Amino acid sequence: MLKLQPSAFRNQVTQALVRPLDGLVRRRVSPNLITTIGALVNVAAGLAFFLFQIQLGGALVLLGGFVDIVDGHVAKRAGLQSVFGSFYDSTTDRIAEVVVLLGVMSLYLGREPNIGEPWMAFVVAAALAGSMLVSYTRAKAEALGIDCKVGLMQRAERILLLGGASLLFGSWNRGIVLTWVMLAMAVLTNLTAMYRIYWVYRYLRTQEEHPAAPGAPRSVP
Repeated sequence: MLKLQPSAFRNQVTQALVRPLDGLVRRRVSPNLITTIGALVNVAAGLAFFLFQIQLGGALVLLGGFVDIVDGHVAKRAGLQSVFGSFYDSTTDRIAEVVVLLGVMSLYLGREPNIGEPWMAFVVAAALAGSMLVSYTRAKAEALGIDCKVGLMQRAERILLLGGASLLFGSWNRGIVLTWVMLAMAVLTNLTAMYRIYWVYRYLRTQEEHPAAPGAPRSVP
């Protein structure tokens, strides 16, 4: 079955970035503390967008994404993984996306200066809805025992697109690059969510047509 997902290159880059931070592992710094710091960084990013500090907002989005990588690395390497930690990390990720995208939305709705037409607020809302659906479909699939990390617009890609475009281009040419990024996110996040629905449907149909033998481990394609 077709399974669209980012290259393993992303995992290699992640390991290269966090390897120098093994001191946090040795000191057994609480992953939940790191998660909280990351959430606060993302709140600051949303506020920066609201204040029309677009490049600062982009830098903070990228920093918040990096901190999100660090907490998982520390939890795994230090043996500090917990059910609550996983729940807390996922919840703060959703809060971060809401706050950041609301900040981006304000760029199109506020008084001068702004970077585009007010109708772009609907595009940002669509990107926010798509982002939530991408996360929800994965969470719901995992509740069914299915590892659903498929699709081309997962959280890491969203962070890199939004943070990179904001940091590098800011309000240049009335924010045209950020506007096109938001249009792309609005389309691709929702397509990713729909693809995950299709993928889970096909996976479950395959399981029904070819059930595993009693006691055999359940495999994920």
